[in-house]
Amino acid sequence: MKRSVIPCLVLLACSKPAPTTTSDAAVSEPRASASAAPAPIADAETPVAATDAGTSACPAGMVIVDGDYCTELELKCEQDASWYAEWNDKTICERFEEPSRCVGKKVHKRFCMDAYEYPNHKGERPRVNFNFFQAQHLCAAEGKRVCTETEWTMACEGPSYKPYPYGYARDAKTCNGDRPYIEPAVTGHDRKGAPFMAFASKDESVSKPELERLWQGVESGSQSKCVSDYGVWDMPGNTDELASSETPEPASKFENVTTGGPWLLGVRNQCRPKIYTHNEGFNYYYLSTRCCAEADGKPTDPRSPKQIKRGDKWRP
Repeated sequence: MKRSVIPCLVLLACSKPAPTTTSDAAVSEPRASASAAPAPIADAETPVAATDAGTSACPAGMVIVDGDYCTELELKCEQDASWYAEWNDKTICERFEEPSRCVGKKVHKRFCMDAYEYPNHKGERPRVNFNFFQAQHLCAAEGKRVCTETEWTMACEGPSYKPYPYGYARDAKTCNGDRPYIEPAVTGHDRKGAPFMAFASKDESVSKPELERLWQGVESGSQSKCVSDYGVWDMPGNTDELASSETPEPASKFENVTTGGPWLLGVRNQCRPKIYTHNEGFNYYYLSTRCCAEADGKPTDPRSPKQIKRGDKWRP
């Protein structure tokens, strides 16, 4: 029996058939909105990188990421190590050949990144359901900015450019992923036939229970092995994350990308692939973000790279 197509689900881990090269690819997704708030829960393990001497270069709760970003990375899926997710039209690679190979330029970067997804609190649910401009203001309120797409990729891959922060073999138990899809409830349709989603309702008596029904995430810092070599937690899987786009048009028309992939089965849940087709107003019930800042006490500009290039003024 053919399943419903998953909305907002994203990129395959390797192309169809198994790829010889993986770069920052993109596919389209439908638009939606939702609302949810973080819920405090039990404590979790504290990452070493968040407390060691290296963080003197960064504000509290952030880790230093210092190394080289690879502009083009070659990843090869092992023979007979992929499967096709029909409901999302994606081929998923379970094991990549080791090692990956940087076939592009290496660009040195040094920056600070929140150890966890927003609001960067160990033992709490990541906050979800805000769009890119809202994410920018949430980070700016802390003297930070939304991480760029290359910063996010670099922090996830580590110095050896791994497809997953934990290695070359996909493991949904390490970083919360491959969960079964739950069909969101619809409360009606507009004149053009577009659905009104229950999780997006302004009536909290409708939206809150629906959001809880759809939630399959885990609390920040509760996955003891879902930590990159730079000491950043929970990057692929769990919630999808907003990042600032550095890719020019026509590939990327907007200020933002989504990266990492959500907890659902048949999606990218990998470090490098990105989605470039959502505009700045896009938000969803599994979409979060992560904040970054300049290292070594340098001032942090809250604007995205594209906003800076255009000379846009920051509006608090």
